[in-house]
Amino acid sequence: MDGDLGSGANNVNDGLVRRLVESSELHGEFVLSSGRRSTVYFDKFRFLTRPDLLRELAHEVAGLLPEGTDHLAAPEGAATLLVAAVSLETGLPVAVIRKEAKAYGTLSQVEGYAPAGARAVLLEDVSTTGHQVAAAAKVLEAAGVDVTRIVLAIDRGGADHLRAAGYDVAAVAVLRPAE
Repeated sequence: MDGDLGSGANNVNDGLVRRLVESSELHGEFVLSSGRRSTVYFDKFRFLTRPDLLRELAHEVAGLLPEGTDHLAAPEGAATLLVAAVSLETGLPVAVIRKEAKAYGTLSQVEGYAPAGARAVLLEDVSTTGHQVAAAAKVLEAAGVDVTRIVLAIDRGGADHLRAAGYDVAAVAVLRPAE
């Protein structure tokens, strides 16, 4: 396993964390989205596409939502699977944040429903640097949405950067490389 394994909150199911890691941890030579190299890679699709793990993960994420949350959001990509599952668990509406505004139709960068004044939690699957989810948070904030928390399924270090940028962050699993 990749360094320290821990849960992001005391109430998180350690059995779930172990199953997430067992299903997604790959060893080899990988280039991460940040451009960094790693000998460990977490293939999020290996847990996001398994109904049993996705259902349990959605339940755990729902438990990390702060009181008063009225919207969910996720950056475009694999995290949309997670946000859809959490929406079904909670009944909360969803917005998806594109990397760039759409070049046709509405020309929007925020798809779905997140009106100005919404109190949204932004969800991400695996975060190593936090850059993609931070960019999505800035887009939501520019639209007048209050990002009350960012919840990561697996934190590989991204939470540190997000907290340094002023965000409240929670994680289901915290996995840090062995030093």
